[in-house]
Amino acid sequence: MTPERATVGNSLGRHRAAVVSSGDMRFLLRVLLNIVAVFLAARVVPGISVSSDSAGVLAGIVLGFVNAIIRPVLIVLTLPFTIVTLGLFIFIVNAICLTLVSWLVPGFHVNGFWSALFGSIFISLVSWVLSTLLIDKTRY
Repeated sequence: MTPERATVGNSLGRHRAAVVSSGDMRFLLRVLLNIVAVFLAARVVPGISVSSDSAGVLAGIVLGFVNAIIRPVLIVLTLPFTIVTLGLFIFIVNAICLTLVSWLVPGFHVNGFWSALFGSIFISLVSWVLSTLLIDKTRY
């Protein structure tokens, strides 16, 4: 038992402490970065719009889950295309994921393939830059 669990568990008697693992914390931070990136993409990329703040937040959350669950499956399924195109097909996979999010989240709209492609590239770059600046790799 870790010291945090022992201290909280012993002081509260029968209640156990909920300890967030480092993997959970990384996922939550990446979702927050996705939310910021979605709002920035709606302002910068033509063809991407967010009708409300709640739609943007929900789009960032759904994008985090799509990137964590569906994107790896798509990458494995499209591996031959990715190899033939020397990795460039990953951009298409990212655009598909962003289009899927626009279908799932009311109030988040992506108009067409090119908006999805440029939006996914922009969101990927913003998320990467923010995670490089904000997430301390040694801490989590």
